[in-house]
Amino acid sequence: MLLWSFIISKKMDPHYLSIWDYIIFGIVLGISAAIGIYFRFTGGKQKTIQEYLMADRQMSAIPVAFSLMASFISAITILGVSSEVYNYGTQFLLINLAYMVGTPIVCYVYLPVFYNLKIYSVYEYLERRFGKVTRLIASTVFLLQMILYMGIVLYAPSIALSAVTGLSKVGAILSVGIVCTFYSSLGGMKASLLMLAAVVCVIIQGIYEFGSVSQIWEIAQNGQRIDFWQFSIDPTHRHTFSHKLLEEHLCILAYQAQVQRIVSTRDLQTARLSLWYNLPIVMIISFSTGLAGLIIHAKYKDCDPILGKRIQSSDQLLPLFVVDSFKHIPGVTGLFIAGILSGSLSTCSSAINSLAAVTFEDYIGPLLKLEKRNLKTGTVSFIIKLIALVYGVICVALAFLSEHIAGVLQASLTIFGIAGGPLLSIFTLGMLFPSTSEKSVIPAFLCAIIVTSWIGFGRPKPVPLKLPLGKLCNVTFGNLSILSDEYSLSNSNNSWTTVESSEPAAPLEEYFYPYRISYQWYPLIGFTITMVLGLILAIFIRNENPVDRTLQSPIIIKGANVL
Repeated sequence: MLLWSFIISKKMDPHYLSIWDYIIFGIVLGISAAIGIYFRFTGGKQKTIQEYLMADRQMSAIPVAFSLMASFISAITILGVSSEVYNYGTQFLLINLAYMVGTPIVCYVYLPVFYNLKIYSVYEYLERRFGKVTRLIASTVFLLQMILYMGIVLYAPSIALSAVTGLSKVGAILSVGIVCTFYSSLGGMKASLLMLAAVVCVIIQGIYEFGSVSQIWEIAQNGQRIDFWQFSIDPTHRHTFSHKLLEEHLCILAYQAQVQRIVSTRDLQTARLSLWYNLPIVMIISFSTGLAGLIIHAKYKDCDPILGKRIQSSDQLLPLFVVDSFKHIPGVTGLFIAGILSGSLSTCSSAINSLAAVTFEDYIGPLLKLEKRNLKTGTVSFIIKLIALVYGVICVALAFLSEHIAGVLQASLTIFGIAGGPLLSIFTLGMLFPSTSEKSVIPAFLCAIIVTSWIGFGRPKPVPLKLPLGKLCNVTFGNLSILSDEYSLSNSNNSWTTVESSEPAAPLEEYFYPYRISYQWYPLIGFTITMVLGLILAIFIRNENPVDRTLQSPIIIKGANVL
C-alpha cells in the first residue's frame, strides 16, 4: 500500500513529508489491514453472524463505549469541527448539550426495546410493529443515507491530506478506501482503534507555542470566536442555543451503527453503562477538537491560509497546522496522517458493517429464505462479508463524486438530519403510541422525507458569513518575498493573481425562505412532520390489532400499570 501511494502520488514536496513520515503512515495502514486478517483466521472467530456483527454478545461496557466513540468521531469530526470553530466560532460546541439530553432518553425509552428483542437490525423492529413494507421503506432510506455519508467519510481526509502531503487525491482515496473495505469485510467489530493523536499533538503544540490555554482563549475572544449564547429561535441562523438543544444526535438509535454496537453487550445494564461511559468520552473529544480550532485561529489570525492560497479548503486547516508546526520533527506528521486515516477507517468499518447487516437481514435473507439463526456454518458470515466488500467499492466510487460539497462537517450533518429526524419519529410512534399502524406511519414518514430532502438539497442556498480573518500574508515568488493583502501565488501557473477578500453573494432575503433554514433544523422538521401527521392519521385509521408489550417502551407499560 505504501508503494502504491508513492506510485500514484504527486511529486513529493520535501517541505511537507520526510521518508519517516511515509514509513509511519504505511506501517499504520498495514497494521489496520492485518487486524482484519488476524480476527478472520485465528481462533475460529467471526465465523457466525453472532460473532461478526455482535461480538457474540459478550462485550463489556468500556470497550463498547470506545466503540461507540469511534462511530461518532471520524476524520470528518477532527477536520470539520476544528474548521468550524476557526471560521464561525464556538457555538457548534453546544452540541454537547444534545449528548447530555439524548443519553438518558436513549437509555430508558428506546434501548430496552431493542435490547430485549435481541435483533440484528433495528428495522426488524419496524416489521414486527408495523409490517414488512414499513421495514423495507425505512431500511432503504437508511441505506441511501449511509452510502452518501460514506462517500464524504472517504473524501474528507483524502482531499485534505492530499493538499498538504503530496499524495494525489486519487492515491489518498484509493489507499483509505481499499484498506477500509478490506478491514471491514474481514475484521468485524472487535478491531482496535487508532484515533485522536493528531488533536492531542495540536493541543500540546498550541499550549507550548502560545504559553497557556488562557492566552489562546484571549486571542480567540479578540477574534470574535468565543460565542455560546446566541438564543435566537430564527431557523435561518446557522447555529443558536436552541438549535443545539434539538440537535440530530438525539437520533442515535435511528442509526443502525449505534444499535449494532450497543446490543453486543452481555446484558441491558451493561448496554446502558456503555452509553453513560461514552458520554464524557465524546464530550472531551468534542471540546478538544474545538480547542484545536482555536489554536489554529491563534496561529493564522494574521494570515488566512485560504486567502494566501496555501490551501483550497477550510477542511485542510488542521493538516496544514501540523505540517507547519511539526515539519522539523521526523515522523510526527506521518503519525498525524495515520491518526486521521484511522479515524476514517473506524467510521468506515462501522458504517459498512451496518450497511451489510441491514442488507442481509432486510433483503438478502428473506429473498433466499435463509434460516440464519439455525445455520451453524460460516455461510451467513461469508455472505455479509461479501456484501461489505461490495459496499466498500461503492463508497470509494462515491468519494470521487464528492468534489462539490461545501464543508464536510455540514454536508455529513445535513445527510443525517434529512433522514435521522423521520427515522427517529417512526420508531417513537411505534414504541410510544399503540394506536398507530402501518397505514398511518408510512404516509407520514414519506411526506417528512420528501420535505426534508427538498429543503436540504434545494438550491441555491446562501453562503454563511465567516468571522473576520487575517489578510496580511507573506507570499514567496522565486527569491522574492513580500507582505501583501492583494496578491498571492497561483498554484496552477505560478502567476500573480488578485485575491478576493470575500465571495459575492446576494442579500439573504433574495433566497427562497426554506433554502435559508439552517441544516441544524432538518432533524426537528422531519421528526415533527412524521409525528404530527402520523398521529392525525391514526385518529382516522385506528390500529385494530393489539400491540405486543415487548414492542412498547417500558415507560408506556409502567404508565399503563399506574393507571
